[in-house]
Amino acid sequence: MFRMSKTEEKSRTLVTIEGQLLNDCVTVVESCCNQAKVSGKPVYLFLRDISTIDRPGRAMLHRLASSGVRLLANGVYNDYLVRGLQ
Repeated sequence: MFRMSKTEEKSRTLVTIEGQLLNDCVTVVESCCNQAKVSGKPVYLFLRDISTIDRPGRAMLHRLASSGVRLLANGVYNDYLVRGLQ
């Protein structure tokens, strides 16, 4: 299962993902974040209740972090993963 939402705030765009971050979802998440960057506002990707991240998912997170998307997470595993990517 995978769920994604995007919230436009005054000072930022928040993209929230939940569930399993697998290869099937990578293109959708990356496209959403890249489109959000066009607005010029900072983009935050919040990993909320992520249970599984595969290799393509990790690679995508690394690409997004390298391109300026700020990664946020809840949970010990997700927090550890995000800290290693930033």
